[in-house]
Formats: sequence, structure tokens, C-alpha cells
Amino acid sequence: MAISKEEFAKEEKILAKVQKLLNKTLEDLGESVSQGEENLTEFKKMIWENASSFDEAENMQAMSATSQEAEKVFQKQKYYQRLCQIKKKPYFASIVFKDDQGNIENIYMSLTYLKDQHLNNILYDWRSPICSLFYDYEIGPCAYEAPGGIYQGELKRKRQYKIENDQLLGVFDNSLNIDDEVLQEVLAEESSEKMKNVVNTIQQEQNKVIRNLEDNNLIVQGIAGSGKTTVALHRIAFLLYRLKQLTSNNILIFSPNNIFTEYISDVLPSLGESNTLQTTFNDYLSHFIKEYKDVESFSDFISRYYTYSEKNKELVTYKQSDAIIKDLDAYLDEYIKNCRYIESFTEGEVHKVNKEELNQWLHHKYDRLPLFERVEAIAQKLSETFYNGTRKKVKTFTKLLKEHANFEKDYKKIYENFWSSKYSKIGLSETEIKTFINREVIAYEDALLFSYIKGILEGFYYEANIKQVVIDEAQDYNRLQYIIITKIFQKADFTILGDINQNINPYYHYQSLQDLKDLLKGDTKYIELLKTYRSSPEIIAYTNKILNLNHVNAIRKETNKPVVFRKNIDNLKDNLLKDIQTLQQEYQSIAIITKDMEEAEKIYHILKKETSISLLDATSKNWNKKLVVLPAYIAKGLEFDSVIIYNDRKNSYRKNERNLLYVACTRAQHELYIYN
Repeated sequence: MAISKEEFAKEEKILAKVQKLLNKTLEDLGESVSQGEENLTEFKKMIWENASSFDEAENMQAMSATSQEAEKVFQKQKYYQRLCQIKKKPYFASIVFKDDQGNIENIYMSLTYLKDQHLNNILYDWRSPICSLFYDYEIGPCAYEAPGGIYQGELKRKRQYKIENDQLLGVFDNSLNIDDEVLQEVLAEESSEKMKNVVNTIQQEQNKVIRNLEDNNLIVQGIAGSGKTTVALHRIAFLLYRLKQLTSNNILIFSPNNIFTEYISDVLPSLGESNTLQTTFNDYLSHFIKEYKDVESFSDFISRYYTYSEKNKELVTYKQSDAIIKDLDAYLDEYIKNCRYIESFTEGEVHKVNKEELNQWLHHKYDRLPLFERVEAIAQKLSETFYNGTRKKVKTFTKLLKEHANFEKDYKKIYENFWSSKYSKIGLSETEIKTFINREVIAYEDALLFSYIKGILEGFYYEANIKQVVIDEAQDYNRLQYIIITKIFQKADFTILGDINQNINPYYHYQSLQDLKDLLKGDTKYIELLKTYRSSPEIIAYTNKILNLNHVNAIRKETNKPVVFRKNIDNLKDNLLKDIQTLQQEYQSIAIITKDMEEAEKIYHILKKETSISLLDATSKNWNKKLVVLPAYIAKGLEFDSVIIYNDRKNSYRKNERNLLYVACTRAQHELYIYN
């Protein structure tokens, strides 16, 4: 609801005061940062010139002092950058809060804080405790929790601002109603090249995820367009604000592919935080598995299914199943139990090593370690025993231990033997086994099992520095992947986000993401997000029919633009060019989403001479959203103003491929065309 002219004039005066204070603060802080950098340089120079005259304690003290000074300068630089970010748009909302003592506070919310010369808050960081009232409450009784306790009172007003380039363009009073003017205006905007922050439109259900500090782990089931990824990134920004010992280097995001990583790369910087560490599960596999030339990508793995080129789906299904985890564990337990040193040996001329003692060490003294770490520990023990506590003969003893054992570190052979053992539930011939064992590029489904075997026998990489792990598109990871991840990041808390309706892994399905709870340490909370902010009601009505859903709640206002169907097309090129031209007159981004990469390449070659179309695959990084073609399984997490769904009539979506079609269609914000 727009405010009166008198109120608008008051808000203009407030904006002018804030801008004046902001400019003065930037000026003073700029001088302080510059002076601090000069002082730090001089300080370092002084220490360097006098280092030779310092004793060890003085050197340590000097290094500590330098580090402290550098941190002060860094924090000032960081705050200066944040203030520069908000210079043209200092704040986006305000609340009037009356506490139970009768005190009234007018809180203006921004991407960072701003204080006056008396250290009074003029702007509040949106992550501060009191600002949660804006997201969680309508006008009336309210409460918020801060480090000092729970503060109760009454929310007297909620107000949002449209400020561009120092100009106040609009002011709206609103309630919690998700149809408020600002939200609808944001939703009506065309999609941008990259994901943007949404601090001015965070909804109550999303805020519960973002600000949760009570639980170690969160599992979020969110429908398409519910803002799962956006929520995860804002949660990271919130945790960095509230947990003082947490830095961006302590957080790792697992993304589905490089396209998605690039797409979300601007969100945290726009919130004043550095980007976190990011990876894909394929990156981990490629880093850990050195026995093969390369690892098949997840997109190529599922492409085999959707292009019907996988000949043994029963075998792949077993390799992806929960059952094979138990079978592998039983096989490895027996393998380790049967590992022995079969001969005693002598190192040099006098150092006799008894096989009975070696086996006692192998199976008892060092049994807390993975098998091949036990061998390393035994080699160290022998070197220290025979060579006055030194480790100079570790390599020698390692070689001798290898020569006198009935086992060796040959993971290909160990994996191969599993398939011919009694533990495998599928009988395969030796030729069939060697077909996938002896490949140069290990298949994705084999890579998961291979990395698990290798991790159990020699230990998984342990990443103690990572304190928070975020996993997006969680439904596409099978249980074994989560077991591996939790073994690597043993000290981390997890935020896991996904949608079982968007599962594109045809070999593995969750009844609910709650099935992951037993794998996570500490308190774990399961939350559902059931409102979609991406697509129009017309598009949602169509996509609901694909999976027979009825709980998806569309927040966008109706566009009166029905889903368009193109069937029995005689001239594909002319029809596509005509529809593209029509959509380009109204929208900034158009995606043609195909069923597989082969069809994407076909469309690309049809249109590339007539348009500036881009072809995207899982490795794409820099790309333009104006007109792209990509397969559905690459489109996960992305959104476009308009989408054309194409598949050849001979390659239609089958009943068991409805989830892939659902993913493709739910990428559209405003208009959706269906070809064939």
C-alpha cells in the first residue's frame, strides 16, 4: 500500500540524512584505511629491519602484532567495500517496533550497518536479530531472540522502499501477505544473467531456514522455484555474520555442475561476503581416483539412460542401490580379515621381523586404522625400533612388508574380485567384469563404488577446516555419496536442499529426504518449502499435471499467457525462429531445453547461423542467457524468462521420465512453449 504525500516527504528527508552520513563515513573510513595501510607497511618494514636483534620471544610477539594490525586494516577495508555497495541504495525496508517497556525503535534495514558519531545504529544489517521481525511477523504482537534473550513487543509498521541511484522512487507499507507490491514487482522482473540476492523479499518460511541456529543440520525439501538455492546462500551469509569464528573458507558448497556454480557466483558478494569454496562430486572423484585416466561425469552417466544407450540397466541399478553398500562392507570385512603376513623376514643382517608379531600389529594393535594406513604405521614402528627412534628406513620396511604379505594395494583387482565373490548379488562372467574394470575412463556408477573401497582401505581425505557443507540438488545423490561425504567432513554441519520431484537420477529415488537423517550427527531438522516464486500460475498448473501434484502454491500473479503447444511441425527451423522472435520482443532470456545432448546439438546446428544461440553442457562456465539450448539434466537450478521444450517425436518422454520433463518445464518464469 502506497503512503501519503506527507509521509513520502518525511522519508525523502530521512534518506537525505542517511546519504549525508553515509558519504561522511565513507570519506573518513577511506582516509583511515589509507592511513592504516601506510602504518602497516611501516610497521612491517621496522620489524624486518630489526629482526636480527630480536630474540625468539620478541619475534613471536612482533609477528602476532603484525597479524593483529593486518586484521584491523582488512576489516576496515571490508566494511568500506560494503558501504560502497549500498551507496546508491542505502536501505530497502524499515520496521517500527514498540517493546514491552513502551520504547519505540524505528529500524532501517540494509545490507550492512551504519552508525552515527554517537555510535547509534542508523542502519541495521538485515541479519541482525531485530530485523527478523520484518520477515516473520505481521503488524501486531511479536518477539525476536538475541544474545541477551527474547525480546517481546508490538510491530507497529512494516515498510519497503524502492531506491535507485540515490532517488526514492516508491514507499510501500505492507503486512506478511506474500502478494505485497514489492514482491510482485520483483517476481515480474525478467531473469538476469546470474542469481541475485533477495533480502527485500525473503518470506517467512524461507527465513526459518536462513536464521536457524538451533539445529546442527537442516534438510530442506523445496518444490521447484521455492528458492532453495537462494535460501542456502542467504543462510551462508547469515552464518558468517552470526558465527564469529566462521569464514568463507570454512564453507563448502556442492553444486550440480559448473554452469550452476557460475550462475550463483554473484549472490554472496552482493551480500557483502566472499564466495565460499565450491565443488562438484565429480571433482572429488577425479581428485581421489588416480587409477583411471578420468571419471565419467554425472550428466554423461544419466545421458546413457535417457538416450537408451545403457545395455545393462539392472547392473547399474544394483551399483546405485543401498543394498550394494552392505554387500561391499561384508566383502571388505572378509578381505581385511584374510590379510596376512605370510613370512618372517630380515632387514639388513641382524634385524629379524617375526610374521606373528606383524599380524598381531596388523589385526590388533593398529586395527583402529584403515588397512593400508596400518601398513604405514607398522613400517614406521619397525624403523623406529631398529634405528634409534628415527624413520629413515620407513621406505625399506614398507617394501619388505609388501613383499611378504598376501595382499597388495591394487584397488582395481580388489574391486574386480568383489564382482566374482559370493557377496555380489549379480552373477557376471569374467569378460563382463573386465569390460567395466579395464576402461580408461571409469563409469560414474563404478567410480562411486571404487572410491568407497579405496576410502575404506586407505582412509578418506579428512577436511577438518570445513565447518559447514551445503549440498544442493540433494535428491540426485545416492546414499553411498552421503556416506562418503560425511566421512570426509566429520566435523561439519550440513544444509541439504533438494526436491524429490526433480530427481533426474533414474536409478535411485528417495521416498523422502528425511531418509538422510540417520547419516548426520547432531540435531537435524527437516523443513518443507511449498510455495513457488518462479513460474506463473498457468505454468504451474501444467507442470503439476506432469507429476500429479496438488500442493504446489504459485505466488506470481496470473499472466493470462497459457502454455503453448506446437505439434506435428512441418518446418522445425521456421517455427523455432518465429517463436524465438516473438519471445525476444518481450523477454531477455530464452532457453530451448531438450531431452538429451544429442537433440541440443541438433537444435544448435539448425539455429546457429540465424541466431546468436549458445550450446551449454556440464562444463560450460561463461555463457549468455539471451538464447541458449541445453539438455534438461543440465538445466537444474537455472531459470529463464521463457522456455521452449523440444524433443523429437521419435524420442518422446516416457512415463518413467516424467521427472526430467518436470525439471525442464519448471525452468520457465513467464512463458512456456511445448514442441512435440
